Parts: sequence; C-alpha cells; structure tokens
Amino acid sequence: MNLNPIVLSIPIFFVLIGIELVVERLSHKNLYRLPDSIANLSCGVTSQLSGLFLKILAIGVYEILFHNFAIFQLEKNWMYWVALFFLVDLAYYWAHRMSHEINLFWGGHVVHHQSEEYNLSVALRQSSFQVVWTFAFNLPLALIGFETLDFVLISALNTLYQFWIHTETINKLGFLEWFMNTPSHHRVHHGRNPKYIDKNHAGTLIIWDRMFGTFQPEEERPTYGITKPINSWNAVWANFSHYAEMGKDLKRISNWKDKIKYLFMKPGWMPENLGGYRSAPEVSKETYQKFETPASFKLNYYVLFQYILCLVGTGLFLFNQSEFSMIEKALVTIIISFTVVNCGVLFENKKWVYLAEWFRIILYPILLIVLTLLQSWPPILHLVSMSYLFISVALYYFATSHVRLQNN
Repeated sequence: MNLNPIVLSIPIFFVLIGIELVVERLSHKNLYRLPDSIANLSCGVTSQLSGLFLKILAIGVYEILFHNFAIFQLEKNWMYWVALFFLVDLAYYWAHRMSHEINLFWGGHVVHHQSEEYNLSVALRQSSFQVVWTFAFNLPLALIGFETLDFVLISALNTLYQFWIHTETINKLGFLEWFMNTPSHHRVHHGRNPKYIDKNHAGTLIIWDRMFGTFQPEEERPTYGITKPINSWNAVWANFSHYAEMGKDLKRISNWKDKIKYLFMKPGWMPENLGGYRSAPEVSKETYQKFETPASFKLNYYVLFQYILCLVGTGLFLFNQSEFSMIEKALVTIIISFTVVNCGVLFENKKWVYLAEWFRIILYPILLIVLTLLQSWPPILHLVSMSYLFISVALYYFATSHVRLQNN
C-alpha cells in the first residue's frame, strides 16, 4: 500500500470536484468543459506515474545529503515542525518562482497553466517533469538537518493545501487574504493578463510574495491559460509542447552563447537580432476564444466510460504500486498513458486516433486474457475481458459513426 498522502487523498479530490459540479449547476455557471477536465486529470495521472520513477531520484538525493552531510541534529519539538513548515513553504515559493522565470524550468511547469478554465480539476493538472528542475531547492533543508520523511510529509501537506484554492466559487476571504494563499490570490497566478503574469507564487503563505515583490491583488476577472495556447487535449503532448517550441527557437539562434542564455532567461526572451524579448500580449475580450472541439453526445459518453475505467485502474495501481517491479510499473505506465492520450485526442477528431483506439480496445482485453492464463489469476477475469471488449466495441462503433460518414 502506498502511504503517499496525495495518493491517499484522491477520493477526497473527486468528492470535492463533485461538490463543485453541483455548485456549478445550481449557480448556472460554466466552470467545467468535459475535454478540458479530462485533459487536466490526464496530466495528473501522467504526473503520478512519472513520479513513481522521478521522485525516487529527488527523495534519494535528499536522503543522501541528510544522512551524510546534515550540519545539525535537530530535536523534534514544536519549533522543529514550525520551522520545517515555514522553510518548506519558502523553498516552494522560490522553486515555483524560478519555474516561471527560467525558460528551461518553465517547460516543466507550463502544464499546470495550460487550462483555459479555473476549477478544482486544474489543481490536478501537474507536470510529469517539474520535479527534475525544482527538487534541488529543497536540499538545503536536508543540510540543516530535517529528516527525509518529515520533509516529505510537510511537503505533501503543502501540496494538498493548494488543491482547494483552484476554484472560482469562493470569493475573497477577508483578513486571511493578508497572509494565506487563497482562491483570489491564486486566480491571479493563473491569469494570462500581462498585469497578472508571474505574480502570487505562494504555496500556503502569501507573505513570501508580499516580502519579495511578486504580490498582485485580484482586480478584474483573469483570463486563464498561457499566452500561446496549446490547443490540444493530449496529456503527453502537454508535457513536451514547450520544449518543442524551444527547439524551434534554438534552431533560429545562431550564437552558442545566446543559445545557452535562451535556456536560462525568462520565457519569451530572444536575442536582439531576432526581435528581442516577446512580452505577453493584452487579452482582447472581443476577439479571445477558448479552444473548442465540438463532439457528439455519443462520443462524450464513450470517452467518459473509458476514462472512468482508466481512473479506477490507475487508482488501484497507485495504491498498490509497491507490489510491482520497476519493469511492471513501466509497462502499466505505458498502458495507462496510451489510454489517457486516446481519451483526450478523440475529442480532436484526428484520423490517427480513430484507428489507435480500435487497436487499444481490442489489444487490452487480449492482454488481460493472456496475463490471466500466465499468472493463474481468477478465471472471472476472462469474463471481465470479454465483457469489456464487447461493450467497448459496441459503444465505439456508434460513437464514431460520423467518421464513417465522412469517409464514405
């Protein structure tokens, strides 16, 4: 059983998302769009899956430093825990701020900002690679002498706090706005309006933004997303899109010094001979349109059916991942990633995903049948496999009738 507090909180996340959906219906606000929500959750899924491999590195380095190079032996009294709470939050602030101010790091964080909506599902939209760039900001805590498990616990609680602030259903919270990170403060952080960009990097406490000059109160309602929208529901592409754009820019830069500078300067920086810094454009309420991919209700229900099954399977895997070998984890990660990519791209009506989904819904039950035979799993799984195959084929056939009409 995985005792990661974030994994253990998954059921609570979905309960709160359900409550927000009820509030949406009662208030007649359009807070959710199905393709966007699925893309958000899919990025959360791929982040948790990659974390099975990358977090071992990050926590492993922390443990090595703590075990071999800790300067102090700290007594675990109330001051220890208070100091750890503040220092974890301070380290998060600087890691988060640098993730916005260094182009290379931004590629590992941009995923969280790609959604053009602002709801609790956006909190789960996390990058698969951000930890590669940010884990070093926590290493001074190991040198000071804070134990690894204590750091992991407080860091997880810091992350959990940030879930509830991703909502438009809560207005400003009075005196709490002075020292706590709130939905109002974090809405600013997700705004693509020039005045809101790179503001309010706080995790739990907004005091760091006030101290270091990055605070901005919420004034007009933000327009959410990034200045160059990704325009895709593909969770894997979401993690690589910025680096693909960086690759194009690096090809245009001829000077090696400028190439290196480009990696570590602020996103938008270019050499003067290529136009210089590209500042964020103002958002025009008259011309701005969100990325839309109209889909039939049949396709919506088909994707939702497949996605719920995927989430259940992913949850079971994450709760029991300690029982799997590294090779098995890698195989399950590929299987789940294939599913979430298809579920997102099906909304985009791309030709390749039409065939890829046929391949997937036929391959997966066959794979389960083979594994059931090889591993001597309960025979009832044969019934599960065949039921999934017949139901999926029938639903997908009717959901993609528009594709056959287009091809005729």
